[in-house]
Amino acid sequence: MLLDFLSRYLKEVEATVRQVEDAYVERYEEEIVAADRVNLRIRVRFRKGHILELNEAVIGEAGRPRHIGYRYHFQDEQNKLVFRYDNTPHFPGLENFPHHKHIPDRVTDAVEPSILKVIDEARRYLTSN
Repeated sequence: MLLDFLSRYLKEVEATVRQVEDAYVERYEEEIVAADRVNLRIRVRFRKGHILELNEAVIGEAGRPRHIGYRYHFQDEQNKLVFRYDNTPHFPGLENFPHHKHIPDRVTDAVEPSILKVIDEARRYLTSN
């Protein structure tokens, strides 16, 4: 049985994804690996043609979810990068290593974002562009 707080986390993510306007969910997979680990793979396609891919591996630790791996990728209708957050350890010089954000033509320091804030950032981008 999945830990209660991981079940609540999955329900919160699913509810947020369902509320995304002007988009449809192409993929929504919750893989329960163990009672204390889940993997999420989500793809949301917006009417403007943008795609938001959300991938994360989450474990239960100290009574809350902890991300052991994540990649949140947002691209435009021409498949060009708008932004991507991930924690792949390939930019050791950044302050919050391994957390970072890719934007067109560069990589910046970033704190680990929540999947809910990434969804909101993509929605705000589409509203302003």
